[in-house]
Amino acid sequence: MKAIVLGLIFLAAAVLAALPAGLGWWADVLVFLRGALPVLAILIGLVALFIGIADLKDKAAAKKESPEEAD
Repeated sequence: MKAIVLGLIFLAAAVLAALPAGLGWWADVLVFLRGALPVLAILIGLVALFIGIADLKDKAAAKKESPEEAD
């Protein structure tokens, strides 16, 4: 329960800080997002690539273990 209340307090503080009537950090938030999105896209792409490679290896290993069931 404490964690939920604390989480709501932090969410409200973050929203109020970004509003123009609050601290007016919206421009800084946008600059951060513009910088973070390409990095995040690269990380997501790498994870997807590694998952795809692992999937191909798993399929090849399964095919090698039971070639009669591969049909």
